[in-house]
Amino acid sequence: MVSEKKKESILAGFKAFLMRGNVVDLAVAVVIGAAFTNIVNSVVKGLISPVIGLIGTQSLDAYKSCIKDPCGVGPDGKPTGVELLWGSVLNAALTFLITAAVVYFLMVLPMAKYLAKVEQRRRAKEGVQETMEITELVVLKEIRDELIAQRDAGGGNVHSGAPSPRL
Repeated sequence: MVSEKKKESILAGFKAFLMRGNVVDLAVAVVIGAAFTNIVNSVVKGLISPVIGLIGTQSLDAYKSCIKDPCGVGPDGKPTGVELLWGSVLNAALTFLITAAVVYFLMVLPMAKYLAKVEQRRRAKEGVQETMEITELVVLKEIRDELIAQRDAGGGNVHSGAPSPRL
């Protein structure tokens, strides 16, 4: 029985961990991010790289520079020289920029506009409620002043020594 309670406790803790909003949100973000990465990589490979390839090679990975001659493969099959593979760095930078642009223009910007509209509606609603509260306060003050005026106009018992009711 002790082991059953311990298993229930462990499972309950695991369930509580999984049901936290942050964990579920993070899992969704990772899945969406993985799918989104495939789309961006396809855009870079299928659209951007060929456009850049118009002025050079089809693959950005082929762009490189030799900083210590002779660059190539020696007779023993080992690479010779020192190459800078700047094409792959350019490819990664373009992928990053495209990813950032797509995330910003298709996700962040529309969400920011939506949240601004929601906030504007909320403020407008609060403004109406605040106006209603101010109006109610003004009406209550007018009622109080009218009651005081009626009491004072009634004459007789106003200064009888009894404390006047506070409104």
